[in-house]
Amino acid sequence: MTIQVSPSPIPNSDADSLTATVLDKDDYLTNLLNQVAVSNTQGWLQNLRESAANLVRHSSIPKTREEEWRFTDLSSLRQVQFHVETANLTSPQFEILPEAANSRLVFVNGVYAPGLSAVADLPLGVVVSNLAGLPVAEQEAVQQYLAQAEGAQEVFTALNTAGITDAAVVWVKKNVVVETPIHLVFIAVTGESATISQPRCLVVAESGSQVTLVEEYRNRTEQKVYLTNAVTEIWIGENAEVSHTRVEQEGREAFHIGKSAIAQARDSRYTCHAITFGGKLSRHNLEILQTGEQTQTTLNGLTMISGRQLADTHSAIALNYPYGTSKQLHKCIVGDRAHAVFNGKVFVPKPAQLTDAAQLNRNLLLSSKARVDTKPQLEITADNVKCAHGATVSQLEDDEIFYLQSRGIDENDARKLLINAFAAEIINQIPIPSLRELLLNTVNSLKSLTNE
Repeated sequence: MTIQVSPSPIPNSDADSLTATVLDKDDYLTNLLNQVAVSNTQGWLQNLRESAANLVRHSSIPKTREEEWRFTDLSSLRQVQFHVETANLTSPQFEILPEAANSRLVFVNGVYAPGLSAVADLPLGVVVSNLAGLPVAEQEAVQQYLAQAEGAQEVFTALNTAGITDAAVVWVKKNVVVETPIHLVFIAVTGESATISQPRCLVVAESGSQVTLVEEYRNRTEQKVYLTNAVTEIWIGENAEVSHTRVEQEGREAFHIGKSAIAQARDSRYTCHAITFGGKLSRHNLEILQTGEQTQTTLNGLTMISGRQLADTHSAIALNYPYGTSKQLHKCIVGDRAHAVFNGKVFVPKPAQLTDAAQLNRNLLLSSKARVDTKPQLEITADNVKCAHGATVSQLEDDEIFYLQSRGIDENDARKLLINAFAAEIINQIPIPSLRELLLNTVNSLKSLTNE
């Protein structure tokens, strides 16, 4: 959620000391800012970057003593010096979804790759482009939405805004229904040293429109260290519908910090399928703000990690108006010495009467050393609502494994069947058949999660 920024007290000292204590609150963060900073440009985008940069200078990297980060230690991140790498070091490979073969934007290290992208056969009233390629009229309209979502002051979000050079933009005009899924691919390509990339995505679905999105983060190099700091803003107009699938498959040595900020107007419908497989350390902040009554929000999540991975999901749903409905199911499969974190908040203030909200976190531990910290949370002041939340932590049941063995299935295959069934409940809800198949194959191909 939004971090309130309070400038440090101004000491009685010279100008250099003043800069060090007020403008450079965190030297490591300042170095990151210097790496991503863009200069020698003019106009509204530069003003936006400068405003965000000032926020970053007054902020610091979160520490475990902060409640929102108490289970996610970023000290390993601080040990790495990152730099920006814009060169296309290789020709990256990725899976093309047949359903979105002609509706695809690809970014490599945050830089638009027109040779890998394909946008054709989209209906009138749909704009799918990078920010720099937008016509002047659309660029002026973008100013009303880019970096305007709730939570823009959060430190990593502000860092992303401070370094904006381009963005993926999807704009669906009023009452336009987009039958073809739109695939946004963000690929990290690493060199000899650690790199940082900051993908940005803006989606605007005007009133009465419908669109399906796939947002994908990937890297083929398992042993390279890099940082992806991604921000996606989705604005959903009245009676509009957005289906959003977010897939994170970073390299096993990568750091991934992502923000998804969604604003829902009256009668709108939003569905998110958030899938997390990769990264040494990953964090996804999923924040939904209700801006009108009678909205529908469905959040499905799956985290599957092993080794010494840490995957943190923080969600927040602010239901500020009456008749809102939200349903959330987040599942974690944790093996080896991995660590999963889930913190889900649902806010129901007094004006949000007749709200119906349900939240459930189910966790499957495959090793005695695997760990999960879960905290589903409701904050309710309205007095006429239907709300529920809960969490479960379990292991594979011996009697279920024995039953499958009694049918001629060996123990290892029995365990895989049960794990796949646990994951499939989430994956099977994704509306794109080829993506469902790819993700199920990924689950099947993952190495054993039970090594200790």
